[in-house]
Amino acid sequence: MDKDYEKAVELLTSQGKFYINLGLERIAAILDLLRSPQDKLKCIHVAGTNGKGSVCTIIAAILAKTGMNVGLYTSPHIFDYTERIKICGQDISKDDFAKYVFEICNLAEKNHIHLTEFEILTAVMFKYFADNKVDVVVLETGLGGRFDATNVIKSNLCSIITHIDLDHTERLGNTKSKIAFEKAGIIKPGCPVFTCEGYEEIKDKADECNSLFVLVTPFEDTTNLSLKGTCQQENLSLALAAVRYLFPEISENTIQQALTEVKNPCRFQLCREDLIVDASHNPNGAMALRESLDFYYPDKKRCFIFGCLRNKDYRRMMEILFSKEDEIYFYHFSNKNSCTIEELQEACKFPSKPFKNLDELPADYLKIVCGSFYMLNEIIPRNFVR
Repeated sequence: MDKDYEKAVELLTSQGKFYINLGLERIAAILDLLRSPQDKLKCIHVAGTNGKGSVCTIIAAILAKTGMNVGLYTSPHIFDYTERIKICGQDISKDDFAKYVFEICNLAEKNHIHLTEFEILTAVMFKYFADNKVDVVVLETGLGGRFDATNVIKSNLCSIITHIDLDHTERLGNTKSKIAFEKAGIIKPGCPVFTCEGYEEIKDKADECNSLFVLVTPFEDTTNLSLKGTCQQENLSLALAAVRYLFPEISENTIQQALTEVKNPCRFQLCREDLIVDASHNPNGAMALRESLDFYYPDKKRCFIFGCLRNKDYRRMMEILFSKEDEIYFYHFSNKNSCTIEELQEACKFPSKPFKNLDELPADYLKIVCGSFYMLNEIIPRNFVR
């Protein structure tokens, strides 16, 4: 029942659980009480600053196309928490989600284990996938890698590290090298790692773990890939390198068919003829969005609807995205860390207006909604992103 789901969401969000407390002790403790479901699973583990979700969804789509029972764990969600946990493209049901959340929260409370929201969700995911006997789990880290709750697994089929840039610097370090060190924490002994960037920290960790280090050249043809955006060539190249290494028996025909069916909503997604939604939430994501707009729509007038969290470098994001020819609208969404319209206007060197609704925007412009995952469900109707 949806009422149980709503109670589960309230349990996740109303007890001060939405905070970041990196470390593996709490997730290990709750999973031990659940009889270590993660040890029964074969995982492909993906970390990185940007591109994780796309790489994960590409791999999951290809493996599911072969008939495998494939689990996919991603974050954040756009409309419902159930979007984060999928088997062969189907979200966990709201009933099952609620059942697992209640079970894990009750067990944690009884044993005085203080879990964060992400740790609860990760425990739900491992237990649900183990109970449903999935063949392979495609696992996206939440934040960083070394101390991310998903890194409680002891081994993996492979690690994949996507593009690295400055984000969450207050927790992961203020240089790309420090961030690369944290991401490299998902590399496991004897398990290969795939990346497009040759950071010494990743190579050193691979050497330490006696793991195959594969530096992938981003050359794959994205013609058949349903996901658009110039950054997808690198994401696709990483995904295919891993798939072809781990599952050489999968035919090229199966791969190409699967690529036409990949779904990863709100990543440079054309929702209607004049509306693009892109969950770019850091300067590197903004740069990828700008490059894609310049490539696909070089002559189209642009209207941006932008909102952002205060802990992001929103000033730099706006410098990358906006020009004096653009129409700019700012949105203050319901997250407590959302920038106010006044804060955004003060940081922007171009004229702007408060956003009210999509129908009031200029008709002859390409509309681009961007800046944060957390505002999309307040602006975009659910049926736009299916």
